[in-house]
Amino acid sequence: MKYLDEFSNPESAKRLLEQIHAATTRPWAMMEVCGGQTHSIIRHGIDQLLPDGVELIHGPGCPVCVTPLEIIDRALAIAARPGVIFCSFGDMLRVPGSSQDLFSVKSAGGDVRVVYSPLDALKLARENPDREVVFFGIGFETTAPANAMTVYQAKRLGVRNFSLLVSHVLVPPAISAIMESATCRVQAFLAAGHVCSVMGTAEYPPLAEKYRVPIVVTGFEPLDILEGIRRTVVQLEEGRHEVENAYPRAVREEGNLPAMEMLRDVFEVTDRTWRGIGMIPRSGWRLAPGYAEFDAEQRFDVTGIHTAESALCRSGEVLQGLIKPHECAAFGKECTPRNPLGATMVSSEGACAAYHTYRRLELVEAK
Repeated sequence: MKYLDEFSNPESAKRLLEQIHAATTRPWAMMEVCGGQTHSIIRHGIDQLLPDGVELIHGPGCPVCVTPLEIIDRALAIAARPGVIFCSFGDMLRVPGSSQDLFSVKSAGGDVRVVYSPLDALKLARENPDREVVFFGIGFETTAPANAMTVYQAKRLGVRNFSLLVSHVLVPPAISAIMESATCRVQAFLAAGHVCSVMGTAEYPPLAEKYRVPIVVTGFEPLDILEGIRRTVVQLEEGRHEVENAYPRAVREEGNLPAMEMLRDVFEVTDRTWRGIGMIPRSGWRLAPGYAEFDAEQRFDVTGIHTAESALCRSGEVLQGLIKPHECAAFGKECTPRNPLGATMVSSEGACAAYHTYRRLELVEAK
């Protein structure tokens, strides 16, 4: 297949579904790691077409959703300071902190700007040498290379009024944390194709072997996901636990070597707290000592932050796959995309947002 539409072909989808039904003899539970996959699954109703007992558990793979509350509050504190231009991708502006969000800071007079690339923030820094320009660098292995490249360029060009508020997280340690949880029901993983397009697949065989779970690298279109599910079911039925690449048009085993080299130069691995989940050892990146001068947390001294999550929000349980979004009592009531209690409702990759966008009316009628 060469074109995007072909990856939504209904006849091909029907054939894959028939193969999945034919291969399934018992219940299985598999987790799609990425929020983009979750949205595709819910949007196209893939979960409703699977055999009875085959369950897709929505994973924590939404970078906006897992950005810890403490970092959000630090971002709010920095953005409110005079002389600061705070830059972010748009989906972070409505993510609630302990008491407000970046839109609130902007409406109160803070210079908060939406950019489409970290290089846009670096350009702003060069155009405004009398201002401090901060970029909110969040995300998984997918977005980290562009942020690393921007810091590298800032250092090379001598742009000293640019800094990065870093909250990058890594997928493999999260898989370990999920599998070692006492409440884990996951028997297999659909690994995020875009993460693997950067990092390759070398990190996954040890995980598949240690936890005896199949891991199938999967894309984001309907046929990508169905093929990932098909391969996963076949492995589970045959008692195998191997790593398979069902997204070969984007993922190579060795990954993107120049991007990985840039990551190793600019970042170093650190412990990282995930919102709604807690601290996962060695699950994040921070700036390496050679780039510490571009660390916004050090530059602005935003320590002593006291955080407070909403008592009604159960997004942490959603992120761990313990409940479905509509099983939260606040879903669609106190918590909506216009008034989110948690990031999973406001993020474009959040599971709660997916259910609210594509299933809300259906869920309301079912109650």
